[in-house]
Amino acid sequence: MADDAPSSRRPLGRLPRTLIAVLLVLGVTVPSLLIRELIKAKVGNGPLADLGGIAVPVATTAWLAPGASYRRRDALLWLVGPGIFIFAVIAWRLAFLPYRDWTPRPDEASRVRWLRDPQHAGMWYVPGEAK
Repeated sequence: MADDAPSSRRPLGRLPRTLIAVLLVLGVTVPSLLIRELIKAKVGNGPLADLGGIAVPVATTAWLAPGASYRRRDALLWLVGPGIFIFAVIAWRLAFLPYRDWTPRPDEASRVRWLRDPQHAGMWYVPGEAK
């Protein structure tokens, strides 16, 4: 397969995409809750337990964000609360790769192309991403 040709894999439907996104969110939040409870059991409830509980989600969000057209610094939203919502959007977008149903950011525009064939109409494609 040429690097600039769309993947031969068909885009996922809503149910498989939802299941993948839910598994990604659970894969991040469950370990963070466990870590928080372990720290809380050792040193008590406080800021250390709270920070320990968001360490995994912050690191994971920062790592995965560029693939979903978010900035790495958006991971800092976990410090003020809405990080779970941002991560849910990131998980939803990652479940659809290499196809994209969102407009690329300006710094990504040179790498993506608009697909016109009937099977992939209305989607963006990033060559070399998530084959």
